[in-house]
Amino acid sequence: MESKRRPQAAKTPKAETSQPKTSSTDNGVRLQKLISEAGVASRRAAEQLILDGRVMVNGRTVRELGTRADPVTDEVKVDGRRLPKPERRHILLYQPRGYVSTRIDPQKRPTVIDLLERAKIRGYFYPVGRLDYDSDGLIILTNDGTFAERLMHPRYQLERAYEARVRGVPDEKSLDRLRKGIPLDGERTQPAAVALLHVFEGKATPQALVEVVLKEGRNRQVRRMFEAIGHPVLRLTGVRIGQIRIAGLKPGDLRELTPREIASLMKTKAAR
Repeated sequence: MESKRRPQAAKTPKAETSQPKTSSTDNGVRLQKLISEAGVASRRAAEQLILDGRVMVNGRTVRELGTRADPVTDEVKVDGRRLPKPERRHILLYQPRGYVSTRIDPQKRPTVIDLLERAKIRGYFYPVGRLDYDSDGLIILTNDGTFAERLMHPRYQLERAYEARVRGVPDEKSLDRLRKGIPLDGERTQPAAVALLHVFEGKATPQALVEVVLKEGRNRQVRRMFEAIGHPVLRLTGVRIGQIRIAGLKPGDLRELTPREIASLMKTKAAR
């Protein structure tokens, strides 16, 4: 006797999400801003285009007004027509003290974006890495998400060199502690290259200038490392990123990276 089989329910295809995956590093730019800056529509009209389902990001229809996209790496279409992508730009900036390395600061302090605007550089840029508010030195700003992710990814261990003027003169034993790694937040820092550059005499408490080369970037790492050995940092300057040095720049100066410099940064080998 033939057994009766229950008919299988037809599989319902999964609904396609309206929130696309983007490749942005800093959460990207709001779509309505991208559309308005491209000259397609005003900001308010762009919002209506999104609500009406006339905007696509990376092949998916978007109806969420909070959606963001990277203007360089993400494909944005309005009514099937692709928005033009901006030119990829990579800017080297000597960030002065008293600025923050973010696009927007909740405390309303000056940001590195203010320096770009002062130089009449328009567009959506975000910083690659950060310097403290009370530090100065080299930082890179870019509108290229792929480039930024490559530089910031921990596995590539891009070198960053700092000169720290510290209170007192660390002895060789203390410098060795920095070289081998200091426990911070329950995890030891990676080995660092450390060199005593100069000793400043003639003060009630002598001071020293020490170069530190890191391949990682924890929050206020250099300052905390020197605090751990009893020599607080009085001034900290980022003097090198990869092979790019600060020579020739003054606080507030900026310039475009050369193709050769960009290539040298992208050639950093991944750690095994």
